[in-house]
Amino acid sequence: MFVRSVMIPKEKCVTIQINESLENVLELLRRKDIDALPVLDGDEYKGIINQYLTYEAYFHSGKDRQSYLSETSLNDIIIRKDITLTLDDVFEKSFVEISDFPIIAVTDGPRFLGIVTRPDIVNQVKSAFGMSRKGVRITFTSVETEGQIARLGELLHKYHESVISLITFDETDKLIRRIVLKVEQNDNLGQFLKQLEKIGFRVLHIHEED
Repeated sequence: MFVRSVMIPKEKCVTIQINESLENVLELLRRKDIDALPVLDGDEYKGIINQYLTYEAYFHSGKDRQSYLSETSLNDIIIRKDITLTLDDVFEKSFVEISDFPIIAVTDGPRFLGIVTRPDIVNQVKSAFGMSRKGVRITFTSVETEGQIARLGELLHKYHESVISLITFDETDKLIRRIVLKVEQNDNLGQFLKQLEKIGFRVLHIHEED
């Protein structure tokens, strides 16, 4: 999956121009009940203004409120000017780049195209784990041997298991890989689990989710 599939396009984003007053920007943040805004110069992306960090800068400025608002330009306080995504970046890159920040801009060179938000990322992770569908979540491990995932696929086909999600972990471990599989509940599940262990997988946990 690529960033273009999950981003909010610029037409649906709340943005602000670089020459806007700080007082107006803070009022917009409060009115829209959002934490951060992309700052633009025309269509060009300049950075992000964050409500919390703006207030933090004010408290450390030593200025009174009115002086801070009137003397501080957006250029003084925008951040993350060089932290962006492109349309063709893989979606996983957003995990690293957004860190604990509310939004990250998507750009084409200097041109602003949209944003990816932290809720967007959370929703995609929920989707990857199949959290919105009923089923049985099975956590198991596998020794890293050639063809093991193919054998898992053959077993799923043999027992007509309907896969909701399949996630693997520990890609840096050369010996053991953890796998989280979610399937729809059916009468073949018990037999499937027995055969799973027979072909070299070790079942760690089974949980039925409503």
